[in-house]
Amino acid sequence: MSLWGILASVVGGLGLFLLGMTMMTDGLRLAAGPALERILAGATRTRAHALGSGMLVTSLVQSSSAVTVATIGFVNAGLLPLGAALWVLFGANVGTTMTGWIVALVGLKFKIEALALPLLGLGVVMRLTGEGRRRGALGSALAGFGLLFMGIAMLQQSFTGLGGQVTLPQGEGVLAVAAQVGIGTLMTVLMQSSSASMAIALTAAQEGLLTPQGAAAVVIGSNVGTTVTAVLATLGATANARRAAAAHVLFNGITGAVALLMLPWLVPAISATREALHLPADPAAQLALFHTLFNLMGILLMWPLAGRLARWLQQRFRAREEDEAQPQHLDDNVLAVPSLALDALDLEVARMGHVAVRMARLALHGAAVQALVRDQYVVAQLDAAAESFVERMNRTAMPQSTSERLARVLRVQRYYQTTAQRAVDAAPLTGLPDGPVGALHKVLVQQTDALLALCDPMAGVASPALVAAHAASMEFSYQDLKAELLAAGAQGQLRLTAMEDTLRRLSALRHAAQQAVKARTRSGSAVEMAAEGEAPAPTLHADSATPTPLQEAKKAQEAHER
Repeated sequence: MSLWGILASVVGGLGLFLLGMTMMTDGLRLAAGPALERILAGATRTRAHALGSGMLVTSLVQSSSAVTVATIGFVNAGLLPLGAALWVLFGANVGTTMTGWIVALVGLKFKIEALALPLLGLGVVMRLTGEGRRRGALGSALAGFGLLFMGIAMLQQSFTGLGGQVTLPQGEGVLAVAAQVGIGTLMTVLMQSSSASMAIALTAAQEGLLTPQGAAAVVIGSNVGTTVTAVLATLGATANARRAAAAHVLFNGITGAVALLMLPWLVPAISATREALHLPADPAAQLALFHTLFNLMGILLMWPLAGRLARWLQQRFRAREEDEAQPQHLDDNVLAVPSLALDALDLEVARMGHVAVRMARLALHGAAVQALVRDQYVVAQLDAAAESFVERMNRTAMPQSTSERLARVLRVQRYYQTTAQRAVDAAPLTGLPDGPVGALHKVLVQQTDALLALCDPMAGVASPALVAAHAASMEFSYQDLKAELLAAGAQGQLRLTAMEDTLRRLSALRHAAQQAVKARTRSGSAVEMAAEGEAPAPTLHADSATPTPLQEAKKAQEAHER
């Protein structure tokens, strides 16, 4: 076969491998999505738990990228602290070495057709008969597994033909090792898959195109190449995503640098370890062992540094978070897992609600419209970002339960929008006369402020019964003040235009509080409280159907004259 024919075969084999990896990863992620979430959610107790979770889940789904996305999603949702997330990410680096063992011990040892074709056929049947169910997802994973092995077989055949026609960088000098590392890095960056570059290194070493040390240098370069992918994936992402990417870069950079310095001694040590473990005496098995021990060495290096690293990362990437109008949780990396994307959206809507409730409290205490303009801009920006995020969420399929929860979150978002707008309509609430009107106004301010404090989504859990009691007290105070204002207007103690303007602003403020109560009782925290047996807060009725203040003033005036 000509050189071009062999290169075409390499490209085709690589394409099959990457397609198989994609199908297998997507299928396993869909089939084990809830389990992946449960495992990662329990990874906060100790370093060992977090590390084991990262290793286990990555071994199951065969993609450190999927685990990284899920981990970032949990950090953004506030379910996983950055310190624990670092160890999940470090564990994912170890878990991804399972691909090397599959290639070395299975893909290069058996007649591929005997394993790949039955898997491919069975997977396609399961995929076609289990559309939309877990069986279909497992079918996609099996079919991907078959394609992966067929790609390995094609690569193996191609490298056999390349043996006499192509010479890869050999030698143990500085320039040779640098070239080998560069090849590994470049392959990973171009193919966006460290597993693919690992498979190429294994098959090249198996066919004698690379020495054990040269192949080890390619593996180190492959790990370094994943850092470029991680950096590209977090451009424009949230601060937490960039912190996680920075941790990934530091882990692989430090580990790679140490491994390169120790490379002349590591390769003989790996050979001795292989013999002690009675592993096959071939380059592929030795390289898979090097890949595993290389990442375990990284764990040992980072163990004493992790605490200081987490604290250092917490102080980085803060400029964007300090701008309140910038979303802090809407990271596109979590869109692949709908439940995580919804967690991020829920948390961002809570931030939006916090600002909207703050606006209502400012208006309540007599703030001018200009004082609310900045906060209104923040709410508008967060609302636009949330809507754009939801549009991107809707491009992926989601379970019925997730869709229903999304509708509830969107309703809460609308309530907060209205709260902010009505707060602006209420400002400035000043110029009330002294006497009974002033006294009732102070009572209303105190009770409404207490109610809004309970409705702040960032203030922790509030009992629905307590919210309902404060809402009822506010309503009674509002009605008392309204009646007193109408009487003052009817008796000529207050100009009717001033009375009507004050009642309009009070009505806007009351409506803002009502919307905040609705949002609080329909948000995730309120749903959880209701599930614990507490009654939800009653819905307050808006006064949109009541007569206008001027009409009521005229009626009061007529009654007074009679």
